[in-house]
Amino acid sequence: MKSDLRVTLGLPLLLVAAVAFALPAAAQQAGPAPAATPKPKKPARPKPEQKPEPDQAAAPAAPPGAGGNEAQPSLLGMFGEWGAYTASPGGKKVCFALAKPAKSETSPPGRPRDPAYLFVSSRPAEKVKDEVSLIIGYGFKQNTDATLELGGANYAMYTQADGAWVKNAAEEGKLVEAMRKGGDLTIKGTSSRGTGTTDVFSLKGLAQALDKVGEECR
Repeated sequence: MKSDLRVTLGLPLLLVAAVAFALPAAAQQAGPAPAATPKPKKPARPKPEQKPEPDQAAAPAAPPGAGGNEAQPSLLGMFGEWGAYTASPGGKKVCFALAKPAKSETSPPGRPRDPAYLFVSSRPAEKVKDEVSLIIGYGFKQNTDATLELGGANYAMYTQADGAWVKNAAEEGKLVEAMRKGGDLTIKGTSSRGTGTTDVFSLKGLAQALDKVGEECR
């Protein structure tokens, strides 16, 4: 199982992603602006508060204490379905590639939820590279995993609140390489209300976005 430390440290990137998708359209010179949404000496961060309406979770805000323009993500470029961004929450540089689902379904159909976002992030100060994470748009059912499906292979994702991370970190390198070459991937999860979700993400442009991220966060 992914350690609590890794999950705690991954949460700020999920929060920064929300700010990235809130950038004004004028800043998105390489493409249309998305509508909403990813280590120093490893500061501890409180666990997210329990959301009163898990299926309609509010979009997360910028990380606490990351004030001013340093927390505002800068668009490095749009590549297909993926945007490449950089930001410095708390003065610590992060870079990430981020995309929305090309297709989303709920079971039962029509259940409300906030948008889902998938990203691949790097945090040089923590020696973290190509960490795959997800904001699902609702609170996950406790003690359940999400499932990422790509090219006939399945990857379990550890869940906490509305975030998910690849459960076996040793699989991430192989997964990211497959994502660079793949056409799309599917993520399935279950909300705390029992709603099943299926999100399909196009991988078009991901390889180029990751290359750009790699140039910025070496």
